[in-house]
Amino acid sequence: MDWDEDLKSTDTHTAKTLAAMPSATASANGSHEAASVSIPAPHLSGEPTTARRVRAADKRIINGQTDVNQLVPFKYKWAWEKYLATCANHWMPQEVNMSRDIALWKDPNGLTEDERRIIKRNLGFFVTADSLAANNIVLGTYRHITAPEARQFLLRQAFEEAIHTHAYQYIVESLGLDESEIFNAYNEVQSIRDKDEFLIPFIGAIMDPHFHTGTPENDQTLLKSLIVFACLMEGMFFYVGFTQILAMGRQNKMTGAAEQYQYILRDESMHCNFGIDLINQIKLENPHLWTAEFKAEIKALFLKAVELEYRYAEDTMPRGVLGLNASMFKGYLRFIANRRAVQIGLEALFPNEENPFPWMSEMIDLKKERNFFETRVIEYQSGGALSWD
Repeated sequence: MDWDEDLKSTDTHTAKTLAAMPSATASANGSHEAASVSIPAPHLSGEPTTARRVRAADKRIINGQTDVNQLVPFKYKWAWEKYLATCANHWMPQEVNMSRDIALWKDPNGLTEDERRIIKRNLGFFVTADSLAANNIVLGTYRHITAPEARQFLLRQAFEEAIHTHAYQYIVESLGLDESEIFNAYNEVQSIRDKDEFLIPFIGAIMDPHFHTGTPENDQTLLKSLIVFACLMEGMFFYVGFTQILAMGRQNKMTGAAEQYQYILRDESMHCNFGIDLINQIKLENPHLWTAEFKAEIKALFLKAVELEYRYAEDTMPRGVLGLNASMFKGYLRFIANRRAVQIGLEALFPNEENPFPWMSEMIDLKKERNFFETRVIEYQSGGALSWD
């Protein structure tokens, strides 16, 4: 699957630990006085009955009334297939050899100061970003999704976010970096903090215990949160950092870190694709939510996210390095923003943008046999089956 092609679902598609701030929750969530929609409970009392056997046709992504504990019969086979694919992709950070990275980092002449800045800024964002994503899934999204196939994927996704946080910690520890500096970067580095503060309200809104779907307003609040996390966080905010570290790997620098980033990129590409399929299925089942006003609001969020990532690119790369510069990344962001917008049914925001980094598409192509760093096979197989060349 090439990320920059239009997504094709397998079913009926047409197309950090940070405390949520109360004021942000209210602004993103709107009124909490809506009618509550509860997750249906299993029928466990009284006489045995077949009356509650689930029919696939009755399932819904949100506001469903079928028993969420009955995985089959499948309706959303695309969700189940993505779950199986992510399970086949299992890996663990400690499988990756970091000895060359350690030697390079300790060598005073191994990396330039600009390259070291890129690495530390990258880790400063990512060490808490995946925890933020996991919180959003476990404490928010999961409880509002009523399709068990989709819930199954979300559970796997949450575990993968934990693996990613583990990977970043493993890199920080291996290189002997100042852990307090890296892990507190979201409080100390403005470009990182700005991105996190943009995301926080959309977590707080759906984590609020008084929030329930079941009205157009609250259903739009959930849909907006899904768009922010699938399209803007995982689909855009991660890509400047991925590209920078993978560019180092292509130049035979920091190859252990780059290998882990490529595994993470593969996982996050699947998370993004699943999220977009989920968004489009909700739109298909609830077309009344996709109003002109709502689309305008989503477009404004896209533009804000692009602006924030511009600032992050400038901060991580104040000067050209690795044959790259902030201007190139801005073009890349516009290209990605176009793809994400089109994938959920919006018009391209920046017409005629080309991809300045075509090699990134190859990085995400899951059909290739070897990674750029020529260290191991990274196809759909578990980490235990991965072999060194």
